[in-house]
Amino acid sequence: MGSRVPEVIDALVALGKTDPGLDGVQVSDGPEVTESGALDWLIVGFDGDPNGDFQAATSVGGWSDLRTGREEQFQITVAAIAQRGDTDVRAARQRAYQIGGCVEAWLRADPSIGLPSLEAAVEATQLTQDQDKGVQAVLLLTVAGRAFT
Repeated sequence: MGSRVPEVIDALVALGKTDPGLDGVQVSDGPEVTESGALDWLIVGFDGDPNGDFQAATSVGGWSDLRTGREEQFQITVAAIAQRGDTDVRAARQRAYQIGGCVEAWLRADPSIGLPSLEAAVEATQLTQDQDKGVQAVLLLTVAGRAFT
């Protein structure tokens, strides 16, 4: 199948792993099994909910010409997670938005994220805040765009 989703996920993970603004943030390609004790996470292709449906991306496509061209519209889930050992909701929320802001900055600087015939942006966000053993703020970003194959 000629989807561009795998290479978009790869590009977002690579950007996360090299961004100095994410120093101290665990950057993950989907739901990785790890023993990391990191409190802050950027997870590409997963919403961070171990009880969820594990949906990474969606796409729809159509022909752009009658010969070989195909246009694909995609949405990729990215989670910016900030956890704290205390109950300071405001600090966790600000940190989650700071982590998510890095993703938005990459896409504003280069909507193609270095990939030919592609453009993407943060289309939507959703914030959840939870108090259990400390506070957790999860900012879900929908990275949406279109590409040609």
